[in-house]
Amino acid sequence: MPNDAIASPSSLPVPQPRRRVARAILGKKPATVALRGSVILAVLFAGYFGVVGNLMNRVDANPDFAPTEAPEAGSAAVAMAAALIRRETVDHRWSVNDPAFFPTAFHDNMPNFQNGVLRGVSRFVMALESQIGRTRGSSAIDANLGRAVGLLQYPSDVWMFDFRQSMFPVSPSDQQYRAALEALEAYNARVAQGGAVFERRTDTFALTLQAMAAELGARTAEVDEHLRRESFIIDGRTDDIFYFNKGQVYASYLLLREMGRDFEAVISQQGLTGVYDQALDSLRTAASQRPLVVLNAAGDDSIFANHLYLQGFYIKRAILQLDEVSRVLSVSR
Repeated sequence: MPNDAIASPSSLPVPQPRRRVARAILGKKPATVALRGSVILAVLFAGYFGVVGNLMNRVDANPDFAPTEAPEAGSAAVAMAAALIRRETVDHRWSVNDPAFFPTAFHDNMPNFQNGVLRGVSRFVMALESQIGRTRGSSAIDANLGRAVGLLQYPSDVWMFDFRQSMFPVSPSDQQYRAALEALEAYNARVAQGGAVFERRTDTFALTLQAMAAELGARTAEVDEHLRRESFIIDGRTDDIFYFNKGQVYASYLLLREMGRDFEAVISQQGLTGVYDQALDSLRTAASQRPLVVLNAAGDDSIFANHLYLQGFYIKRAILQLDEVSRVLSVSR
């Protein structure tokens, strides 16, 4: 007689095989696996390169940016050059040398903007080294300025590895620029202490303005060359030029604004305050453009905007105003 207290094998629950998580998500059939896998990869790709990359892509063109630390008796313009380098390589992330697997691989507005900022700063430092930072053209080059000029010429896209140079790790671009930052700060500290030259003469100011205006002129020449070509209303080159120009114009605006403080006596004495302020306003307007999409419409024949036309107009107006200032200064020497 069977014992009711003992469970028979037929009455025990049959254990169900555990369904793997991957199989539950992807399915069993090869076609289902392929379809779901493709969708998941597309979502991850869009999230990584689209969402995360977009959050990391930052174009900081704050026109009211000012150095937080500057020696009291030093140069305001040199302090601004150092502050711009610090902001883009320390406070922000230097994105120009991001490798291809970073989320920013498909976002080029920030790298172009940062390259433009670096160009504006490096050209100012070159003019500083050859003009303002020397008593005369035949005098010795300041060691700190010479070092800063050399470091700022380092390629901007070098990451930890650059197989064009070596199979071993190399110094990344942002590390070189931070070394240039230290050289500029050391120079400005010496200026504040009276141990380095910072000539506030009319001729050095005029020559520096001419150099910076000529560099801006080179950007408008590239704009003109690009616009002469027939291209679609949206192309891959227009926004690159736009954001590079934006960065360089932005840096030039801030540096010239601070140079106005360094050479305030010269500007006021020559009655150039009004036209100098107009040049700054033109640069500020050019740097403040923030189109959602950079358009390259066919000029007067299109109902759409051409943002390079507009940007180039304000840059050229600033160049004319800077040329007027430098001409007056040259005559008065």
